[in-house]
Amino acid sequence: MSGAPASSGDRSARADLAAVAASGAPWNARLRDLPSSRSPRAAAVLMLFGVLDALPALRDAQDAAVSRDLDVLLLARSTTLRAHPGQVAFPGGRLDPGDDGPVAAALREAEEETGLDPSGVEVLGALPAVPLEFSGHLVTPVLGWWRHPSPVRVVDVAESADVFRAPVADLLDPRNRGVTVIRRGGQEWRGPAFEVAGHVVWGFTAGLLDALFDSLGWTEPWDDERELPLPA
Repeated sequence: MSGAPASSGDRSARADLAAVAASGAPWNARLRDLPSSRSPRAAAVLMLFGVLDALPALRDAQDAAVSRDLDVLLLARSTTLRAHPGQVAFPGGRLDPGDDGPVAAALREAEEETGLDPSGVEVLGALPAVPLEFSGHLVTPVLGWWRHPSPVRVVDVAESADVFRAPVADLLDPRNRGVTVIRRGGQEWRGPAFEVAGHVVWGFTAGLLDALFDSLGWTEPWDDERELPLPA
């Protein structure tokens, strides 16, 4: 997958992403106020954007920076995993002792999980870390631009069920947006969700995308009362 020539919209998208990475601004309250574990384990994910050279978005986004061929790399976790089975996620995982920080960990995990060539990734910066009480991790999102896209695939079927590049304009489409609701023990948890490429993106990954799109100014008005069913 060689990647299509960058359009003015794609160059503008890269500039927007780089500006957010350089700002060091905190996440919105929905992510920033999550309680942290007493001794969280360090982890990192790669939020990798690029230019899709096939199957572009089905519609034009409202923001001119978001062209129909702008995409983000995602994967669907194997349904046999004990933690978060079947959920859509960014490539990533815990920092290993040999990793030189979150950036190195995110690139290593992305290569191991999707087969991408890290040399083709331009790292724009690390975003503020997000604490996850449920799993006891402190996750650093690493924002990247796919300067030279390489083929991606499911490397280990025990870990991943699908690896795909989701058109950003389709993620932003209000028709593909909603919330997932978990009701348990008289309590309710609501979070943003997206429908794309036959998948429902929810939980931590959807929260990161939602917060990033808000920070970029790309978000289009959507119905936050529309409930999307959780994947079975």
